[in-house]
Amino acid sequence: MENIIIIGIIVILVTYAATQTAKHFKGNSGCCGKSSYKHKKKKLSNVIMKKTFQIGGMHCEHCKTRVEEAVNGLAGVSGSVNLTQGTLLVLYEKEVADEIIINQITRAGYTVAKIK
Repeated sequence: MENIIIIGIIVILVTYAATQTAKHFKGNSGCCGKSSYKHKKKKLSNVIMKKTFQIGGMHCEHCKTRVEEAVNGLAGVSGSVNLTQGTLLVLYEKEVADEIIINQITRAGYTVAKIK
């Protein structure tokens, strides 16, 4: 009898985990939720340079927003993510070290693979 109860609990937990994973990858869960929040785009008046960063770990619109807000929080730069390519285009109004931008992205929970 005890074994049946334990097996039943395990089946319920596995079923719950599978449904939550499926929701995540369909874009219907916390990270990939359908939030109505729209962040403001940052515009620069005088762009002097552009760089593209390859970002790892982005899966959804929420991830895109987090990376863009992390970069846009820095003075003199503006970031725009292409989620399908996994890239971040950074426009510069003044010189900002790559390490500063990489640090902001890392703090947001993502990785930088390379810079073009």
